[in-house]
Amino acid sequence: MHDIIIFTPQFLIPVCPRAEVYSDRAVIVKRGRITGIEPVHAALQQHPEAERIDLPHHVLLPGLINMHTHSAMSLLRGYADDMALDQWLHEHIWPAEQRWMDQRFVQDGTELAIAEMLMSGTTCFNEMYFFPEVIAKAADRAGMRACVGAPIVDFSTAWADDFETCLDKGLSLHSDYRGHERIMTALAPQSPYTVNDAMLTRIRVSAEQHDMPVHMHVLETAWELEQSRSEYGKTPIARLRDAGLLNTRLLAAHMIHLSREDIDMVAQSGAHVIHCPESNLKLASGHCRVAELISAGINLTVGTDGAASNNTLNLLGELRTAALLAKGVARDAGVMDAARAIETITINAARALGLESEIGSIKPGKSADFCAIDLRHPQTQPIHHVLSQVVYAASAGQVSDVWVRGTPLLRNKNLLTIELDDVLSRAADWNETMRLGARSKDR
Repeated sequence: MHDIIIFTPQFLIPVCPRAEVYSDRAVIVKRGRITGIEPVHAALQQHPEAERIDLPHHVLLPGLINMHTHSAMSLLRGYADDMALDQWLHEHIWPAEQRWMDQRFVQDGTELAIAEMLMSGTTCFNEMYFFPEVIAKAADRAGMRACVGAPIVDFSTAWADDFETCLDKGLSLHSDYRGHERIMTALAPQSPYTVNDAMLTRIRVSAEQHDMPVHMHVLETAWELEQSRSEYGKTPIARLRDAGLLNTRLLAAHMIHLSREDIDMVAQSGAHVIHCPESNLKLASGHCRVAELISAGINLTVGTDGAASNNTLNLLGELRTAALLAKGVARDAGVMDAARAIETITINAARALGLESEIGSIKPGKSADFCAIDLRHPQTQPIHHVLSQVVYAASAGQVSDVWVRGTPLLRNKNLLTIELDDVLSRAADWNETMRLGARSKDR
């Protein structure tokens, strides 16, 4: 690998400054870090010895950041569809996890998910699932970035027996990856209704002591609101506030059933919202009040959720849905324009993870985490507006190349750190195992 690499795309979306698109610009990378953005001719003159990566029909933008997923659940893609969340979970997903979920399931499912994410431009993902130590190792082997959340619940699972064990294992995982260049960790209580107030306080204290984010499902369903008011006499947002968890560490996924008062509390706290539109639509959970969140100044990000409820990890597709849905719900075509949409999966996501000085935009001093989208397709021609083509027209299949810290992980649509045939073979084996298991159960 050359010491200096010069990237020369047809178009460059740096993200910061906002809404800018450059042409005739080269990105200069030295030892995995961006050192300059210069006119192509000047960059090549300054560094004649550099490796040149020419992307003549491409747009280069920061690597995409998927802010909420459950990677191993890619093995449950299509396992149970077209039903409400409660039925989907209780009658299908949780029984399947109880029967099949172990370290091998998590490893094979995570590697399948990582392959899909890399091939669709995602370089970093914010994770919440059992056996997080397995997920962290898989992401590290693949060369990706990840924030791996340790799931915290107050009941027995295949990974941990109870709340105390979950918390201890989460802190141990954090210790194992402290200072890692690509893998960070979080505490990930499944939701407010799976832990009591004393546990929420314990999580807050641990997160503060160890400088960790807290990743949690919040108000995905109307039932959660009713349950919280009945049991605690307050909304889940008020519970989080009173436990000290409603703060800049909180990564709150879904956030559908918010009151105006809730939105004000979130805005004042600096907590971050993760919008998962396709999962919410598919499970008929409701619509996130995106326009009001944006108006309140809340940092809005986007995640795919797991493939069991989406059913893809295609962040470009998720972004298009997020932008269109926001317009339709608000009846305001400008509420999430193309530039704002791209920010939700780049700089906003980086800010939520505390990584805004490292990733999320293309500027000198930051890590060379990039994805390249080939615009030489009928669906992205002609190119009147590059930002619009990325958000409203480009597909995951147009992602040609991905780099993390200047290291290529996908080149010309070929994965470099994952044996795709092996990953697909193991996924097929799981399909057969679960199919035969379901058949024997029906007898």
